[in-house]
Amino acid sequence: MNQSNDYDKNKTGLTTAEVQERLAKYGPNTVEEEKKRPFRLFLLKLWGPVPWMLEFTFILEIVLGKYTEAVIISALLILNAVLGFSQEHKAEAALELLRKRLRIFARVLRNGAWNRISAEELVPDDIVHVRMGDLVPADLSIMDGNVLIDQSVLTGESQPVERTNGEKLFSGSIVKRGEATGKVNATGASSYFGKTAELVRTAKTTGHLAELIFRIVKYLVAMDVVLVIAIFVYAMVTGINLLEILPFALILLVASVPVALPATFTLATAIASLTLTKRGVLVTHLSAIEDAASMEELCSDKTGTLTLNTLSLAKYRVFPPFSDAEACSYAVIASNEATQDPIDLAIINYARSRIKIDTVERINFIPFDPATKRAEAVIKRAGITLRVVKGAPSVIAQLMSEKNELIEESSKLEEEGYRVLAVAVASDEKFKPVCLLALSDPPRHDSKSLLEQLKGLGIKVRMVTGDSTLTAKSMAKEIGLGTNICTKETINNPDDCDVFAGVFPEDKFYLVKALQKQGKITGMTGDGVNDAPALKQAEVGIAVSNATDVAKAAASLVLTQPGLVNLLDAIKTGRMVYQRMLTYTINKISKTFQISLFLSLGLLFFGVFVTTPRLVLLLLFANDFVTMSLSNDRVGYSSKPDKWNVPVLIGISLVVAGAWLAYSFGVYAIGHYILRMPLSNIQTFVFLSLVFSGQATVYLVREREHLWYSRPATIMLLATSMDLVIVSIMAVYGILMTPIPFTIVMSLLFGTFIFMLILDFIKVPLMHRNGFASTELRV
Repeated sequence: MNQSNDYDKNKTGLTTAEVQERLAKYGPNTVEEEKKRPFRLFLLKLWGPVPWMLEFTFILEIVLGKYTEAVIISALLILNAVLGFSQEHKAEAALELLRKRLRIFARVLRNGAWNRISAEELVPDDIVHVRMGDLVPADLSIMDGNVLIDQSVLTGESQPVERTNGEKLFSGSIVKRGEATGKVNATGASSYFGKTAELVRTAKTTGHLAELIFRIVKYLVAMDVVLVIAIFVYAMVTGINLLEILPFALILLVASVPVALPATFTLATAIASLTLTKRGVLVTHLSAIEDAASMEELCSDKTGTLTLNTLSLAKYRVFPPFSDAEACSYAVIASNEATQDPIDLAIINYARSRIKIDTVERINFIPFDPATKRAEAVIKRAGITLRVVKGAPSVIAQLMSEKNELIEESSKLEEEGYRVLAVAVASDEKFKPVCLLALSDPPRHDSKSLLEQLKGLGIKVRMVTGDSTLTAKSMAKEIGLGTNICTKETINNPDDCDVFAGVFPEDKFYLVKALQKQGKITGMTGDGVNDAPALKQAEVGIAVSNATDVAKAAASLVLTQPGLVNLLDAIKTGRMVYQRMLTYTINKISKTFQISLFLSLGLLFFGVFVTTPRLVLLLLFANDFVTMSLSNDRVGYSSKPDKWNVPVLIGISLVVAGAWLAYSFGVYAIGHYILRMPLSNIQTFVFLSLVFSGQATVYLVREREHLWYSRPATIMLLATSMDLVIVSIMAVYGILMTPIPFTIVMSLLFGTFIFMLILDFIKVPLMHRNGFASTELRV
């Protein structure tokens, strides 16, 4: 029997030798990308609101003749530029690794057999088969078939266009409907589009987490603006030189801006994406790492996701007067090997092992369409034209006048958990049932435990399938999912539904919208072109390992291994990133309140700079040096979806900041009233207290329990140790500041440690009362 790919019985495709010859001549089917110039990228790190403020302050210090301060500012600028550049380089390396892993595949006829290969290996004159959901992997001339093509990214056409025999398909266009076999005309740089291997696009938009932190910082800066205005008013009233106040005011503003935020956030997500890549999860949008931490709902496909996707024909029921051989023959006629579709392959392989398949003339073939749930072939046998259809029993039954027996028999098989297809034939308009095919796709061995783990992480899983209600219910029971089965009519009210059966791919989009309307962060799995809208709409769009190219391009996470086990890694990793950024947020808010209020109120209350602008700049060095290491901190992950509660974060941060503010004023009072230090010595003393308390704050807020509950990352401990040693040596030897005795430095360090322990006993009940109890699971 001939398949649709048998457009020419003499065609067997290229041989291996011919392929090697063409590869040597034309090269791989790729286009070299223009490399970004590192020096230009580095210079861009010196352009923006925060660098502008530092650059303006630098110029001002030069004008005032304060060259030491100018050097410190320039060093701070260069340090942040280097850090930002290096972290962005790591992120780009992660995306480059992703591009290498996330490849387009093509179905190609070589050496007389159909195979699935990387599109990079295609050469001119290869015979390629494309079907719905594919990105056309090279420029093709159609030899057999009819397809609806979306080539808007190439030509700007808003509507898909029909293409048939003799017409061209361009590389990078999308097959929206139908199937076709064609010969490759051009590859790589010679193709019309040339970018077929480039699926991954770096997300330029800011993720939810970064937007949240910037929103918080906006209010912090607003507070500082009020304080700066008060300082200028005070200076005018008291006659303080405005040229002395201006650098101080600018540095106060810079201290409130999260200079290290972009680098810290980029590094945290880049490290996470690299980790996930090694674990079989490709991250196409870095914001998906944040969203995975907050995901509450997961809508999962059944086939190939919760099942093994190893379809086999387990049973069949033949209707008289057809024989078993005739039933197999008609089932194969309505299938197509070139598509490499698992259902068609299961039918063809079963038939080949039992009967000799005769060659028949197939006049037309309409491939399976999820919208119609059927495939159809028109053949000529013994001079008679026959229509053979294969599809869902409920759909095929609509073509028959007598349908009761077909429905009854299919229901019996569906109750046993089989996926059932019906085959029918007609020589006129009247179809006769030929057979029912019971396909078995057993659940994955890890599906049941996976669902239990997801439930343990506070995620509600709903199975979404095109199977009948009976088949879906049997599978749900087997894998331990709830058995409340719903149909697509209830998609807009999904609350009580564990399974949605009889769902078209297009319906998934409306299911995601319905869940999001309830305020739920939603994940959706998919593999087909029609799943793309739902994958894009979901906060966490997940393309499974056998997904089409279009589905992968629409998703934010791509799984490279069968099943959903690797999704657990994405969720846990996302929640660990959340914990690190939560620490950064509380730490940043606390320090900003403490430093801004202390510096400004100190001037207003005492009429002097409690520490110098130069030392504030050094303080920024000391703080950012350790803050950057938070992106590598050892953390756990919570047992429920993570949520940001800004008022609670502000409240906790205010308590911590208020305690450290009292500590800072206490240090100033000790230096002034007890130790009776000169002002310059007090300024060094205060500077040290801000450095020590800043380090203490990081360790205080990184742990929701007592600070000794978990060990920080080694790099954090090393960064802190270096920080404390360097600033202590500078203070004792008077480097860039007035020296103070070693005993006073050590006494201040010990006193800060004791104060941190006392504050820790206040922090723990505060965290528990606000929902940050010990729910973290340690890794």
